[in-house]
Amino acid sequence: MASIYDFSAKTLQGKDVALADYRGKAMLIVNTASKCGFTPQYEGLEKLYKAHQADGLVVLGFPCNQFGAQEPGSAEEIGAFCELNYGVSFPMFAKIDVNGADTHPLYDFLKRQKPGVLGTKNIKWNFTKFLVDRAGNVVGRFAPTTKPEDIDAAIRKVL
Repeated sequence: MASIYDFSAKTLQGKDVALADYRGKAMLIVNTASKCGFTPQYEGLEKLYKAHQADGLVVLGFPCNQFGAQEPGSAEEIGAFCELNYGVSFPMFAKIDVNGADTHPLYDFLKRQKPGVLGTKNIKWNFTKFLVDRAGNVVGRFAPTTKPEDIDAAIRKVL
């Protein structure tokens, strides 16, 4: 069976990063968008990252344009938007698909490991969050409506 550490993704700058680079850290993996009603969650995600980075948390952002075409920008535009508007310093990756025929393999894995309500697999909208413990186990899936600050207790448990 695959492990989360078997996957890699390209950053906004086009660099391949293996998730194995985050072995031993807790990960909060989020599909993001710049023009979504939930976009202000970038601020909360950055606060979580800053608060827990020293304790071993990494937030990983994966822009996705599959929901209402709310992430239309280029990698450069996405990076600039996140930095200028929300001070995002956590790793941001290149745009991916999280549903359908072109789903990134990481998201296939995450959805299999932690299905949604009533066992549904598909991601419902931007800012769905997956929490991965230090051993690489997917231990939580949080809806787009769940604010980052409401995940703080779950994050503390895995740190």
